[in-house]
Amino acid sequence: MSYRVTIAGQSRSFPGEHAFLKQATGNHNSGLAILGSGSGAAFRSLDTYRDLPFVAIELGAECLGVHTGEEAGNEGSNVVGFARFRLGDAEPSNLIELVKQPKSQQESLSTARAAFESDGLVVAVCNDFPGRIVDRLVRPYYNAALRRLDEGLASASDMDTTLRLGLGYPEGPIALLTRTGLVHHYDVTQALYEALGSDAYAPARRAQVAKQREGTTK
Repeated sequence: MSYRVTIAGQSRSFPGEHAFLKQATGNHNSGLAILGSGSGAAFRSLDTYRDLPFVAIELGAECLGVHTGEEAGNEGSNVVGFARFRLGDAEPSNLIELVKQPKSQQESLSTARAAFESDGLVVAVCNDFPGRIVDRLVRPYYNAALRRLDEGLASASDMDTTLRLGLGYPEGPIALLTRTGLVHHYDVTQALYEALGSDAYAPARRAQVAKQREGTTK
């Protein structure tokens, strides 16, 4: 599978060495993955791209349409979005969430998927919504756990132990958020709250405090 990579700022999906980066040996006619916080701007600066097998833009919590534009349900081309799921400062998982638009080219989607899978990553395809699959599902759960802790339902240790033993989770939500960073949880949930307007995504108090403390210690 031939593809090339452009780095445009710090990448959350690939912060260090990975086979996906090492195997990027394609030429200017190959598929293109744009990585980093400036991936959207880098994409918009491309002179031509519609003849490439695919273009994959690394996303944060935003929609792919922020970078490609939207056309009343007709949006879609050889351009897809992607993000490798990662909780806060933890190592990225092997999951790639690949984002398509209503009329994305199936061949480009399949080719991009094959490029990621060729290097041992697992790909899930989703439509173009803020936060994609995992964050849409897990952030309300994390918020709920933090709010129950605020209410004094149980200690952090007892809540985590109950969920680990009762539901088989490898790590309780409070310990997980403490380890990976409450500030990152705030950033993601605040973005989803602004985009979706649901109170389930409004950052829990403890995440708000962590974000405020970050601002006072810089």
